Amino acid sequence: MKVIEISSFGGPEVLRLGERAMPVAGAGEVLIRVAAFGINRPDVLQRAGAYPPPPGASDIPGLEVAGTIVSGDAQALQAAQLQIGERVCALVAGGGYAEYCVAPVGQCLPVPAGLSDVQAASLPETFFTVWSNVFDRGRLQSGETLLIQGGSSGIGVTAIQLAKAFGASVIVTAGSDAKCDACVALGADHAINYKRLDFQAEVLRLTAGRGVDVVLDMVAGDYVGKELACMAEDARLVIIGVQGGVKSEINAGLVLRKRLTVTGSTLRPRPLAFKEAIARACRQQVWPLIEDGRIKPVVHSVFAAVDAAHASGTGAVSAHALMESNEHVGKIVLAWSAA
Repeated sequence: MKVIEISSFGGPEVLRLGERAMPVAGAGEVLIRVAAFGINRPDVLQRAGAYPPPPGASDIPGLEVAGTIVSGDAQALQAAQLQIGERVCALVAGGGYAEYCVAPVGQCLPVPAGLSDVQAASLPETFFTVWSNVFDRGRLQSGETLLIQGGSSGIGVTAIQLAKAFGASVIVTAGSDAKCDACVALGADHAINYKRLDFQAEVLRLTAGRGVDVVLDMVAGDYVGKELACMAEDARLVIIGVQGGVKSEINAGLVLRKRLTVTGSTLRPRPLAFKEAIARACRQQVWPLIEDGRIKPVVHSVFAAVDAAHASGTGAVSAHALMESNEHVGKIVLAWSAA
């Protein structure tokens, strides 16, 4: 099978088209013929040598795929109410940049009615991440206010729509007026251009000094101290990325006085049972919202997977460069059949 592999650690140019033996599904697994796969920030970090795959995972990058089940554990398929020949999207720990990928059955979900493979490939990583961190860990409730750092990212556009669907108010930050407008169009109540305005002051102004109930933070670094200052009493800060650095200076007195919770998580190394529980929750509570059009996939660009082998092409090399530029709104997807 064809794969997109990392020839050595470095920039987007280290990605190349290669060939590998087709994987075989084991107990509790299925083999998916991949039509499309999403790009995520961990893929970029893995390519740069900063985020190795967990033990036992494929060295081929890629955490989410969409395609058709071609074989697998019959008993596990039956238990998951899936079948051979069914179109699914799946969260995987690696191996997504390939024509075929093995996935745990419990991390596969049927493609929502009306969605293409490209749209479906944009769902698993962001929806699993947002559900786990905003609703499970962050405990966002109807009537509360969520602050999303990076509202135009794949995570951001998902969090906006899910939070609004479940009755929360949403404030986002983004790096341009155009991105802010895109976030508002998706349902955000307010969008702050962090390059022009101080988000701490703006959040306090927009909430009449009360602050927000939950913060979804992909930046960390010096953002953390400012986030604590614009959080309401008993609010929760959930850190899921450290693009701004791993060290933060905070006012511990605020944590005490406001009874704040500071937490965080990564999804990729978590046990299968943990991810399967998220999949079940998404299938029950989120997939119906997608199928009735209340939540929509936001795909910024689609690239041909085979172009990853050519530095001058328009495939994964350009796609990874686009991801690193932060100029996109929503998800970047690669497809094996894209022109």
